[in-house]
Amino acid sequence: MGCSSCSSGGGCTPKGCQGNGSCPTNGCNKLDVYDWLADMDLPSNYKPFNIVEVRFKGSRKEFFINKDNLYLEMGEIVVVESSTGGYDVGHISLMGELVRLQLKKNKVQEDAVNKVIYRKPTQIDIDKYLAAKDLEWETMHRARTLALELGLSMKISDVDYQGDKTKATFYYTADGRVDFRELIKRMAEAFHIRIEMRQIGMRQEASRLGGIGSCGRELCCSTWLTDFKTVSTSAARYQNLSLNTLKLAGQCGKLKCCLNYELDTYMDALKDIPNDINKIETKRGFAFLQKTDIFKKLMWFSYQGDDSWIPLPIDRVKEIQQENLLGNKPEDIKDMTAEVEVKEKERTYDYENVVGQDSLTRLDDNKPKKKGNRKKNRNRKRGDKPKGAETAQAGESKSDAGNSGQRPGKPKSGGPKAKEGKAENRTKDNLNTRNTASKPKDGTERPDNRRKKRYSKPRPKGNSKPNNTNEG
Repeated sequence: MGCSSCSSGGGCTPKGCQGNGSCPTNGCNKLDVYDWLADMDLPSNYKPFNIVEVRFKGSRKEFFINKDNLYLEMGEIVVVESSTGGYDVGHISLMGELVRLQLKKNKVQEDAVNKVIYRKPTQIDIDKYLAAKDLEWETMHRARTLALELGLSMKISDVDYQGDKTKATFYYTADGRVDFRELIKRMAEAFHIRIEMRQIGMRQEASRLGGIGSCGRELCCSTWLTDFKTVSTSAARYQNLSLNTLKLAGQCGKLKCCLNYELDTYMDALKDIPNDINKIETKRGFAFLQKTDIFKKLMWFSYQGDDSWIPLPIDRVKEIQQENLLGNKPEDIKDMTAEVEVKEKERTYDYENVVGQDSLTRLDDNKPKKKGNRKKNRNRKRGDKPKGAETAQAGESKSDAGNSGQRPGKPKSGGPKAKEGKAENRTKDNLNTRNTASKPKDGTERPDNRRKKRYSKPRPKGNSKPNNTNEG
């Protein structure tokens, strides 16, 4: 069967969750009740309870008598009697003995239930019901336009058509009383139906429209909450919450209903905490109350002009209060803080680093390297040395080669030069190859100023390699 209260559509085939009447999250079946007596076998001579609870659009529920003893199931669509004539279409929300408990909860007598269930709907009833529901959105916007033209200070929030498409109920919110007689005349001429205006509060409007709260869940008033208890700012004071209207107010503009959920727990914990202590007197001076930790049973005091707060247990505060009443003044309360151990618990995480997540602050500890050291670090990675070191090594290799009678560029076997890295040898070989290429044929060595000549004179265009042909 369908859900008529789904936010994205209604009818026999729900357009929201596509659950066809069996929404797994129970979001389409607003304010549904679980029948925990459905699986119990009834006695053989027991007559089933013939009153059924039927749910309509929003949170409206009414009780009807199953006069003809029809076989009905939970969530089934039925055609019921209307209070203003005609018929209406709704869904069965509760059956059996739980309906008796619901009557007692709502303070309704069994004899006071006089409306009956007519029949199960036919295809013609369903088509008319769907056509009426499709008109609700357009009718609401046209009614808002008429209210603006008349200058009425009211907000039309929802429209509920009757199942036979002969009557519409308009729900509106307003700060005070509104004279909407002219509005009803214009709407009756425009829509050609019977009009009923019903004023609701801000919370009832939020429960009808629905939404997502600041906790990330659906609004309590639109899912399970049926009675709206008064919420005062004292509930926030008892729970040590900041009196910020933006945080304490819900989507309806009133204080959140969830402020009352934990209020009883806080009230039980506040029984042991004295509420008439604002300051205590010591030999150092007056210590004023700054904060009270309700569940840890600690009270924090501070001296005037001192930024540090001193925690004291409740029993010790009561003792100091009794001494002050007798005219005694204890020493500085800082000496009493040894009795209180305020330790932070170590944080434990319920997950492991199984995929190798990197910390967001992993780069904060690494100090940035200086610009001048980049070239040195690059040379160290390559195995090269600075220019001055290369020139000095080149000079040493030439002198060693001249003294030993060996070719330059090849160090003595077994010497320290043979143990140097491959990168340094490669650099020396390239340098010595250039030296040997410029060496004269007679074996004499030129002075070590060839590098200056090389950069002082331009390079010839032709082949600059030495001629290797034999002379004579």
